[in-house]
Order: sequence, then structure tokens, then C-alpha cells
Amino acid sequence: MKSITFYPKNVSLKGSSLISGFHGIGATGYWTVKYLIQKLNLERCCIVDYSYGAPVSTLNNGKISTPYEIYRNESLSLFKVDVPLQKEQEVEFYREFAESIIKKGVKEAFLIGGLDSSLKNDDTLYRIAATSSFKKRGALKDAKPLEDDHIIVGPVAILLNYFEILNFPAAAVLVYASSDRIDPRAAATAVQVTSEYYKFNVDVAPLIKGAETIEAELLKETSQGEYKPNTNIYT
Repeated sequence: MKSITFYPKNVSLKGSSLISGFHGIGATGYWTVKYLIQKLNLERCCIVDYSYGAPVSTLNNGKISTPYEIYRNESLSLFKVDVPLQKEQEVEFYREFAESIIKKGVKEAFLIGGLDSSLKNDDTLYRIAATSSFKKRGALKDAKPLEDDHIIVGPVAILLNYFEILNFPAAAVLVYASSDRIDPRAAATAVQVTSEYYKFNVDVAPLIKGAETIEAELLKETSQGEYKPNTNIYT
């Protein structure tokens, strides 16, 4: 029995590329999606209702905002996940979500995540992981793949695995980010890569300013001996 339902049920995502990100390292994917929805002035096209979803509701511009929603323009569909799912529910939810968006006409998936910056060993800002059917092009044509010995976990991993099974084109952009705090600079990089790939323009100055504010505060805390970094090594 299905546990997720799209409202309206007849919503079409035909011909669009689906972009999504989640609450991982640096909250990179989540804040990238939130920022793009705002800056591209996208309208909500549907709500994704889940039987075991979080009992959380907020307001957005005076309207009810549910935990799982898709926003769209002519060529892009952005899936916003405001509240992380319980770990034991993630596989069921994201596998069913993957099947649903394919049936509704999505042509490819573009996922955004964080990669622990302590793993960085060159001057690149991100790595990618893609399914066998994804053809690298444009801004991603020469992008470096994630090294073989690193691990992807959470929703990005679930979706990549299932899209590989379904022979569906999908790629994940994994941006080097802080593993112990929100990282607006990583989100700015993700926004830039996404905008270059899909050929739209978005100003990342507010993200950079936010990053500088956080970094200045951390520098102050470090000088006072209060800052203790996390050692998480996973993507």
C-alpha cells in the first residue's frame, strides 16, 4: 500500500528536472533548495503527503507550509524537505518518492549534499556521484567524482541507489562543508554549480555575507578557547 500521495493527485512534472537537498553536513542541500525557491520566485505546485510525516506546520507568506512540498517553473521542480524523516522511514519514503516522480514525468534528478571538508585534499569545491545513465554535460562535464573509498549516507544515498536500480539519470553534487555547523558558503557553491548547470542567474551575495558572519563569530570563539570541532567523516 502506498504511503505517500501527491496533492493535487493529477499534478504533472513532465519534462522538468527535479532538484532536492536535505539536512546533511552543513545543511548544504536543504538551504540550497530553500534559497533557490526564494530567489527564483517559484510557486508551490503540489504537496507530498506522507502517512508517517512529521506533525509540523509553519506559515510561509501567510499560507500553511507543509513539511514536504514541490515548487516548480517550466523546467525545474524543487523538492523541499523541511523536516527530516525518522531513519527507519527514509528508505520507504524516498523509494516511493523516486517511483512517483518518474511516473509524473521528471526527466532527471539533481541532488545536493554536503561533504565533510576534512576530507578535502585538493582545491576543488565539490565532488559528484552519478548513476550510470546520467550523462555529464555543461558545468558538470569535467567535475571530479567522489573518491571510491568515501561513503554517502541518508536520503541522497537512498535516491542514488534506487535511481541506479531503475536506470534513471541522477547526479549528486557534494559540496565540501563544515561538519559541525550550518555552512552558507557551501550552499553558495551549490547554488552556483546548480545555476551554471541549468543556466539561470542567482545572486549568492547574501549567502556569502552570512558565511562571513558565522566565520567571524567562530574565529572569536576559537580565540577564546570555546570552539570544539566535530570529527564526522561521512557525506
